[in-house]
Amino acid sequence: MWQRWVLARRPVGVPGPQDFRLDEGALPDPGENEMLVRTDYISIDPGMRSRLSRDSYAPALPLDSVIESAGIGTVIASRNTKFREGDWVSGAIGWQSHVMSSGRGLTKLNPALFTGLVRPTAAIGILGIPGLTAYFGLRDLGAPKPGQTLLVSSAAGTVGATALQIGKLDGLTVVGIAGGPDKTAYVRSLGADTVIDYKASRDLPSQLAQAIPQGVDIYFDNVGAATLDAAIRVMNLRGRIIVSGQIAEYNAAAPAGIRNTLDFIPKRLRMEGLVVFDYAARFAEAQAEMAQWIQDGKLTYREHIVPGLGQAPSAFVSLFSGEMTGRVLVKVSES
Repeated sequence: MWQRWVLARRPVGVPGPQDFRLDEGALPDPGENEMLVRTDYISIDPGMRSRLSRDSYAPALPLDSVIESAGIGTVIASRNTKFREGDWVSGAIGWQSHVMSSGRGLTKLNPALFTGLVRPTAAIGILGIPGLTAYFGLRDLGAPKPGQTLLVSSAAGTVGATALQIGKLDGLTVVGIAGGPDKTAYVRSLGADTVIDYKASRDLPSQLAQAIPQGVDIYFDNVGAATLDAAIRVMNLRGRIIVSGQIAEYNAAAPAGIRNTLDFIPKRLRMEGLVVFDYAARFAEAQAEMAQWIQDGKLTYREHIVPGLGQAPSAFVSLFSGEMTGRVLVKVSES
């Protein structure tokens, strides 16, 4: 049986169950140069929210289309000379139990990379798009120098937690923003020099000013809205703002906007958006370096695994309430 979650209607505000529909059908046989992949895990990504309603870095998802996401799976039938039955693949799989593919958008995984502390699910987590986003965002756009100060919002998420740890490896003073005692404790365990609990006060600008008297050289933004506005006020001369994601904006009826743009002039600030696929030619080198860091105990990651494809929509909605810490994955297959 082939099960697929599709977009039933365009969400308004926070998505709900009524915005998705589970379609079922018989499994087809692969055609020439095709392969059938059984989905093992799929990733649940907040960045997909904007494409459910509008064009983003990629076009809006058409209605009645499978919800797109990264995943890992196993080839169970193949008429493609590049893939054999039993091969392990990752890439564009989506919220579905199986995927029929020509191989485009899928990469054969090297089992040798996933040993020791590097779990297979790292392929769609810390060694996948989230981890690569942190790596290239900080290393290329942030241009870090030892002794500088890095501020990371949503620091308990996979992107934020990875950026924070890479910042420590690069000799930065690192400040993480997270919400609630559990998440702030987790961020502190990652090595953050200072952790700010944005839920503990309604005055984030004052929290930042008190906690970071030296100012911020690099701000890794995963939230946007008021958090971005507050961060601008504590930026140092020639500070860099990396816009990785803006989870506070995804469900908003209208953009919050930025009020503190005047600071950009005297401080000579630079703010740049990040689409990690611009660095695709360098993915392998980054993955190799991060995998070694994991094996050496210098880089850690946390996963929240939800059992069953049927739970994908509720897992997605939970991203916007801050219920889960780390990379959210759905385990699709019991194999």
